[in-house]
Amino acid sequence: MRALWRSQGRRECIARRWAAITRWYSESTAALAAEEESAAPPLAKVPVPQEAVLDVLYAAPRVESGTRACMKMRNKGIIPGIVCSQEDGHQGGHKQLLVLNSNKLNLLLKKFGQSFFMSRLYTLELRTEPDPKEGELISRERVLPRLIHVHAVSDKVLNATFIRAPPHARLRVDIPLVFIGADVCPGIRKGGYLNTIRRTVQYYGAPDLIPKYIEVDLSNLEAGQSVRIKDLNVTPGLVVYAMDPRWPVCKIVGTRATRVATAS
Repeated sequence: MRALWRSQGRRECIARRWAAITRWYSESTAALAAEEESAAPPLAKVPVPQEAVLDVLYAAPRVESGTRACMKMRNKGIIPGIVCSQEDGHQGGHKQLLVLNSNKLNLLLKKFGQSFFMSRLYTLELRTEPDPKEGELISRERVLPRLIHVHAVSDKVLNATFIRAPPHARLRVDIPLVFIGADVCPGIRKGGYLNTIRRTVQYYGAPDLIPKYIEVDLSNLEAGQSVRIKDLNVTPGLVVYAMDPRWPVCKIVGTRATRVATAS
């Protein structure tokens, strides 16, 4: 009997501790979201770098789910996908199952590459059939890619997740970096080389503020100098997400001969 009481007491103690940890985590997450929300300025005061005309993705609603059902869809030449209304929508809330037109999705992935594809906004046309030449239009909305699962061997798209991007939303996105000015970079011309540390940087902000890429200018860098996240020229209103602004994205590394030439 005493052993039973002890085990019950331990379970109750563990349950109280777990409830306290869960409550602390929820309060911390809510405070962080409120801080990031207040850091973003009103949309009317910032420029809009995204183009007015967006590429279109075609999809149709689906009911079936599961591994076997998705495999049958891929065999038919269509890609299973999900569109959500929030960051964690794929976990159960505000989500819609759909099938995507594989030809258009693969065409855009090949055109932009996966990193640049993930940082662009698209118009998602939901139709009765995924083929734009068939079926009727149900709805049209703006979306941002969230996850693209690609087969490790064949590079075929297995499934795709999108998040709705209305003007009032606040989203996080990995924006690719494009390095320019390497041909005139003093450190490289003296024998150094570019050490790329990060190829994308994650930001948080309104969908209309998300650029397709960020240019990193190397034209004035000497050997030993670096470019940090805080040095990047981004649209006002975008906030660095889950990264230290002091982290470097690239550095000009010089050989011994390069350092001697720079010192002289």
